[in-house]
Amino acid sequence: METRRRFVQASAAAAVVSRTVLGANDRIQLGLIGSGNRGLQVWGAFAQHSDCAFVAACDVNKERLAAAVQKMGGKVDAYEDYRRILERKDIDAVLIATPDHWHSPMMVEACEAGKDVYVEKPVSNTLPAAQKMLEAARKTKRVVQVGCQQRSWPHFREAVKMIQDGLLGNITHAVLIYPGGYTRVMQPPQDPPPTLNWEMWQGPAPRRPYSPSRMGWRAFYLYGGGLVTDWGVHLTDIAHMALGCDTKGPLLTSASAQFVNVPRDDEQVPDAFICSWQYEKFVMSFTNINPPAAADGLPASGNYFYGQRGVMLLNRSGYRITPSPSRGMMPARAGAAGAQAGPARAGEAQPARSPGGFAGQPAAPPIEAKEFRAQRSSGPADEGTILHTRNFLDCIKTRQKPNCDMETGFYSTLPCLIALLAIQQGRSFVWDGKDARPA
Repeated sequence: METRRRFVQASAAAAVVSRTVLGANDRIQLGLIGSGNRGLQVWGAFAQHSDCAFVAACDVNKERLAAAVQKMGGKVDAYEDYRRILERKDIDAVLIATPDHWHSPMMVEACEAGKDVYVEKPVSNTLPAAQKMLEAARKTKRVVQVGCQQRSWPHFREAVKMIQDGLLGNITHAVLIYPGGYTRVMQPPQDPPPTLNWEMWQGPAPRRPYSPSRMGWRAFYLYGGGLVTDWGVHLTDIAHMALGCDTKGPLLTSASAQFVNVPRDDEQVPDAFICSWQYEKFVMSFTNINPPAAADGLPASGNYFYGQRGVMLLNRSGYRITPSPSRGMMPARAGAAGAQAGPARAGEAQPARSPGGFAGQPAAPPIEAKEFRAQRSSGPADEGTILHTRNFLDCIKTRQKPNCDMETGFYSTLPCLIALLAIQQGRSFVWDGKDARPA
């Protein structure tokens, strides 16, 4: 296998002669690295744009790679080693849709080779690896789009603007909910399939014997981060977008987790968890409960924003705004906890509260209930991913910052990566602006 030094030297030379300036009418040529389910879904979104074409694909599973090549039209070049793609001078950008532990080295090397990068979220499965990606993007000034496609979805952008315009008042709580998980009963080790290069699949991760269970890689800290990073990053990304934290980390991170339905396995993320974060002006939490859907069918999972004047639920199916109930002059119960000291007596009227506010505050103007249902795509990709890939292609040509550049993607991933540390070590962490350290 080539040494990293030799590869970087060759990549730097290739970058000098690679196509670096593209006009509005130029066709962007791409390579796919990782041809699994998500890789082909995002390829399907790129395929909706006539000004780009995939000319190469890479996967360490020969059977899956062959199937992907056929799905992509049968004319793309196939490689087992992703570095063969990075060496090609005719490839302008790469789509990285591998297991999370490969994101960092591939993205860093792609930037060093002069390629622009669309990399799936989370940016990585460890904080040090994610930091290397941020450094590489800043140093090379390549266009990097992180696959947090909800940022490009019109109804998400509409809902975020309403929050930023103050519709709900001050947001006190951002509550994130997504059900399920990936934790599994571990199968015993066995020989890997002959079509799989298990050594290359593991890549930068510590070596382990092959088990079919490891193909459910999201469950394992070595390769992913469970639901905490897989769906958590989508949810923290929208919370950050709405609440002005695109380049801010949480002040304090805590988490509790437990193995409930599967035996304890310290290599895997537990199947039940609650993560919580303290920010400068709000608190945020994420849990994987499975709440019942509303009677009208709108899923109850997603982003909840609790404000002084109401609550918004926002997810891929749409959004719902529920006004906070107005509280008039309510009689206080005798001996009620938190009853005000002073002249008030049991049964006397207490000061009115504004919706969602505190006693004594002036009543906020009421807001109206509102609901929007998004039309879900039945095609090869959802609307958000199609628009997100469009934004990436446009930015390759204009050299502008994409909707979810590397810095934004880093900070959207950061709370989830620190939460994994809190789960693994059983203690809280603070973010000092450069690193996470025990509280």
